[in-house]
Amino acid sequence: MSRGFVKEGDQEETPMVPPRAYLPAGVVNYVTPTGMELLMQERQEILDERDAIDTGGQEADARVLRNFLNAKLELLENRIKIAKVMEPKKRDEIAFGSRVRVRMNGEEMQLQITGVDEANAAQGKIPFTSPMAKGLFGHHVGDVFDISIPTGLKTIKILKIE
Repeated sequence: MSRGFVKEGDQEETPMVPPRAYLPAGVVNYVTPTGMELLMQERQEILDERDAIDTGGQEADARVLRNFLNAKLELLENRIKIAKVMEPKKRDEIAFGSRVRVRMNGEEMQLQITGVDEANAAQGKIPFTSPMAKGLFGHHVGDVFDISIPTGLKTIKILKIE
C-alpha cells in the first residue's frame, strides 16, 4: 500500500536501540565465563520482558516496545554468537581474565581484564581492548613501568596477579 494512504496517527516510531559496548571490527569477542553467564542472563531478561508485555489496550505502544526488545535481542544474539569463552589461567604474567593488584601513581587498585560487555570501570573490570589492558599484558609481579592512557602518563607497579 502506498504510504500516501496511511493516516498520520497510524505511523509508529522506529525504536532507537543503543549500541552494545564497542568491539573493533575483526577483533575476537573474548569473554570470561562470568561474562558469558551475564550475556545469557541479559538474554533471558529481555525474553522475559518481551513475553510479559501487556498491551493494556495500547496495541501501538506494545508493538513499539516489542520491536525495541527484538532489536535489542538481535544485537545481543549477534554478540553471543561470536563470543569466545576464555578460561582465566593461573600464570605469572598478566593475560586476559587476570585479576591484578597494581599501584598507579601511589594509589592501589584491583583490576580485572575482561570482555567488552563485562567491563565496568566502577568494579575495576577493564576491557581487553582498552589502552590500560594492552599496557598491562605480559607484565609480571614487581614490574614498574609507565603506561600512556587517555588521562595521561601513569606509573604502574604490579603488586599481585591472580
